[in-house]
Amino acid sequence: MVRASLYLLFLIPWTLICSIIALISTFIGRSGRSYHRIAQIWSRVSLLAAGVKVTVDGAEHIPHDQPLIFMGNHQSNFDILSLFQAIPIRFNWLAKEELFKIPLFGRSMQSAGYIPVNRSDGRDSLKSVDRAAMLVRGGTSIVVFPEGTRSNDGRLLPFKRGGFILAAKAGVPIIPFSIIGSMNINPPDNFLYLKPGIIRIRFSPPVQSRTGGENQQMTIMDQVRSAIASGLES
Repeated sequence: MVRASLYLLFLIPWTLICSIIALISTFIGRSGRSYHRIAQIWSRVSLLAAGVKVTVDGAEHIPHDQPLIFMGNHQSNFDILSLFQAIPIRFNWLAKEELFKIPLFGRSMQSAGYIPVNRSDGRDSLKSVDRAAMLVRGGTSIVVFPEGTRSNDGRLLPFKRGGFILAAKAGVPIIPFSIIGSMNINPPDNFLYLKPGIIRIRFSPPVQSRTGGENQQMTIMDQVRSAIASGLES
């Protein structure tokens, strides 16, 4: 509890400082690249302060010459921090709309091109997917947590279809990833527990998305889920 409290005393002002710098960067040329670089620095220092090391397996499966959609499991608040260090290319987030309402932080996310999703409104959610598909086709990679929320016990939750509809509309490969160990460092919904350790991120070979009906999307969903589960077990 003491370690977690001290970490929060550092993390909150550190995040505020980085958010201000990131927001300023969005008004300068090549704002998306600058924002991502600042986010990488934010995550690296935040992980170092927590005593967390990130190791990566399977980075060779990630092509660098095309946009991609990364999909993986979600266990902890440290997942986002670790992904900024593990993914070797610039990417944006498809994130819940509530995050964009956070003062300053939300404004900087919006300016950087991150896409809000209103999960309570099906029609607005589909519009968000269309906007994201246009962004991906234009060359931007995106990270999606297909479970939609963090798992409380480490087991994969049912997947939501939004990310797979996005992949079909964008016509780009899906890179499955498996996050191992982040729950041991900081369990979901428990800000007062923090334990130093190692987070492993394992990337699997690309799964090709294809246009088609619901059956086709379910097939791709099963392939991605199997790849993520296999990465968690190996």
